[in-house]
Formats: sequence, C-alpha cells, structure tokens
Amino acid sequence: MRRFGLSQEHLVGVRFAINVALATMIVWHTLHAIDDRNPIWAIASMVAASDPQPDEARRMFRCRLINVAVGSAVGLIFLVVGGAEDWTLPVALAATVLFSSYVVGIKTMWRQAPITAAVVIGSAIATNSSAVGVMKALHKIAEVVFGSLVGMFVSLVMSKVWLIQPPVKQSRAA
Repeated sequence: MRRFGLSQEHLVGVRFAINVALATMIVWHTLHAIDDRNPIWAIASMVAASDPQPDEARRMFRCRLINVAVGSAVGLIFLVVGGAEDWTLPVALAATVLFSSYVVGIKTMWRQAPITAAVVIGSAIATNSSAVGVMKALHKIAEVVFGSLVGMFVSLVMSKVWLIQPPVKQSRAA
C-alpha cells in the first residue's frame, strides 16, 4: 500500500471504515428483517463498540454492556418505585451516575448507564404507561446490546482477515 501513499495509520483508518460499513449493513438488514424500521440505537451502539484493535473492541463491548445493565436496573427500580412521573427522571439519572461512578467504577462508557436509565424512564413517561415504557425501553436496550455485539464481532473478524502490523519504530544512528 506504500505505492498508494498509505501509511500503517491510514490502513487502520481504512480498515475501521470498512468495519463500520460492514457492521452497519449487518445491523440495518437484520433489524429491518425483523420489522424494526428505525435501528438507530443499534447503529450508534455498533459504532461506539467498534474499534480497529480487537482488544479495545472487546473492552468497549464489556464496558458498554455493564453500563447498559446498570442503567436498565436503576431505571426499572425507579420506575417501579416512583412510577412514570416527571420527577423520577432527574432523580434516577443522578442516582445512576453516582452508582455507575462510585460502585461500578468503569469510566469507559460510563455515560451509557444514565442514557439507558433515561430510555427506560423516558419511554414510560412519554407513553404515560410504565408497562408500555418498559417494553419500549427493553426493545431499545436489546438494540444497544445487538449493535454493540455486531460492532465487536466485525472488528474481531476483520482483524483476522486483514492483518495490519503496527508501524516499526526506526532508531536513529548516532
């Protein structure tokens, strides 16, 4: 690829672009096949959990999954305790941030926990129904997990199919 003027860093970027394109096609077509007409949560999660380095993709997936679980649990607890009321949203988000920051302690993707709690509670408030809100929220959470899984999987497969060696550092002769 040197004859095209592409360095190792450029190749990593090109491979990542291909990863994202392939994973987007998988997510989009799979979810459309099961009649999900707007899989934007899955696509956003796929991009967030993708990385040209497979170890980093696995780490991002793990962190995202843990924080989605935390946000889901806290959101559902607040929904059961407080109901689909406006006041539950800010209190639940604050509680989720505190729990995610100080109990779970995984900084990577830590914003995912309150976002997920907002999806759970916000869906219930928007529909004025805890049951409908929970169903919509669980659907969105499933999209997040699916998208993240596809992003990680494609990153892992592409790293095996298209090997890119890290650049060799050249030492200067004295």
